[in-house]
Amino acid sequence: MQNVKPILLVETYRTDAVAVQLALKELKVTNLLVHTPNGKKALEYLRTKGSKKPCLILWDLTTPEANGIKFLKTLKTDKALAKIPVVAMVGSEQEHDVVESLQVGIAGYILKPVTSIKFVGAVRIIELYWTLSEGPNGD
Repeated sequence: MQNVKPILLVETYRTDAVAVQLALKELKVTNLLVHTPNGKKALEYLRTKGSKKPCLILWDLTTPEANGIKFLKTLKTDKALAKIPVVAMVGSEQEHDVVESLQVGIAGYILKPVTSIKFVGAVRIIELYWTLSEGPNGD
């Protein structure tokens, strides 16, 4: 990504967090990756005075503590955070959760692929889209 803002990764499983980190490194994405293990910690980070707001949130739909939908609803009702795009990463097609997330305001979702090659490909698509996109007022 060409943006200097960090990417916030909300991911419970260490192995999946490492997979995202490796995929971003392979794609030569230079944004700082901030990792939180759940929605509660992500909201703490986002609301901490002086913390740099991310250009993108990659979010595991099934995180505990301020779980997926609750986290997203809280984020999208906070005027200071609502414009940050959120892409959900899901382990399987959890259709009900995905539909509800889209209704609440998620930017999109990807299935977590089993192989690292497919995962890098999925992250490449996200990276390409957000590199070419700009938020409102160039945010």
